[in-house]
Amino acid sequence: MQGNFEREDLQAPLVEINMTPLVDVMLVLLVIFLVTAPMLNSAIKLNLPSESAAQITEEKTITISVNRAGEYFIDDVKISASELESKLQVAAKDNPKQPIHLRADIDVPYGKVSHVLATAQRFGLANIGFITEPK
Repeated sequence: MQGNFEREDLQAPLVEINMTPLVDVMLVLLVIFLVTAPMLNSAIKLNLPSESAAQITEEKTITISVNRAGEYFIDDVKISASELESKLQVAAKDNPKQPIHLRADIDVPYGKVSHVLATAQRFGLANIGFITEPK
């Protein structure tokens, strides 16, 4: 015989779960998320002016960016001036109170910024906010 051990005790399933590998994996994923999250904000390199203003409320907005070279972007997609006009016209038909966030590099010629403002005004879009870096 086998002594004090019965056959059923030797075949019992192991009911313990080692949580250490799970915690290790979750901590690695957390570190990866914390490192990559700031990079997801915007892919367009801009040097925004620093100003103090009220915080922006989160709602569905159209973000128009103008980089130092004077190129236009809507939601990080490069577009031409004529495409900008057509997209703003469509947005005005869908929602005349559509919020627009304008991000312009500090060194961009003012004519590029005024073109965006005039185009939006022409289609009846007046809810425009300028995005700056907080002080």
